[in-house]
Amino acid sequence: MGTVSVANKDINVSLAEKKPRVVFVLGGPGSGKGTQCANIVEHFHYTHLSAGDLLRAEIKSGSENGTMIQNMIKEGKIVPSEVTIKLLQKAMLESDNDKFLIDGFPRNEENRAAFEAVTKIEPEFVLFFNCPEEEMEKRLLSRNQGREDDNIETIRKRFNVFLESSLPVIEHYKAKEKVREIEAAKPIGEVFEAVKVVFTPKAEKVVA
Repeated sequence: MGTVSVANKDINVSLAEKKPRVVFVLGGPGSGKGTQCANIVEHFHYTHLSAGDLLRAEIKSGSENGTMIQNMIKEGKIVPSEVTIKLLQKAMLESDNDKFLIDGFPRNEENRAAFEAVTKIEPEFVLFFNCPEEEMEKRLLSRNQGREDDNIETIRKRFNVFLESSLPVIEHYKAKEKVREIEAAKPIGEVFEAVKVVFTPKAEKVVA
C-alpha cells in the first residue's frame, strides 16, 4: 500500500506545480452542457474532461481498475470519488494544456470535498447551465425518438438525482461567489453568447 500513497502524493505535487485552471461544468441532463463545452474548447482552448467518458475509457482499457469500475456500475453502486478523481488527475497531468473544463463532476458534496482535499485545487468558477425541467425533458425526448414512454420515468429520475445531489455543490460555490449561471433554455447560439461573456477576460470586454 505504501507505494500507492507515494505515487498519489507525486501526482498531487506535480499537479499542484502545474497550477491548472479548472472550471466545473454542471447542469441537468439535456441542459446542453456537452454542446457548449465543445464551443468553449474551440474558442477558448480549454481541454474538456468528462468524468463519465474517463470512466468508460478505463472500463474499455480492460485494466484491473476498469474491471472494478464496471462491476460497481453493474451492481448499481456509485464509483468512489477517489477513483474518478485519480482519472481526472491523470488526464490533467498527461495534457499539455493547463486549462480544463471538468464536466459532470462533482456530482455531489462528497465528490466536491474529496476533489479539493486530494488535488488541493479549487475551481476558478462553476459554470452552471440552468434549464427548466420541461425544456430538458422536451430535448431528451426528441433526442430519443420512438422510446418516449420508456424514457419519461428514467428522465424524471435523472432530474431528481441531479437536483438532490448537485444543487448542494452549486450552493456551496454560490456562497463563495464562484457560480456563473447561464440561462440554458435559449437557442444554442444565444446560450454561447452568454458563455463567451463569462470566459472573456475583463480587459478585453472593455476594449470591445
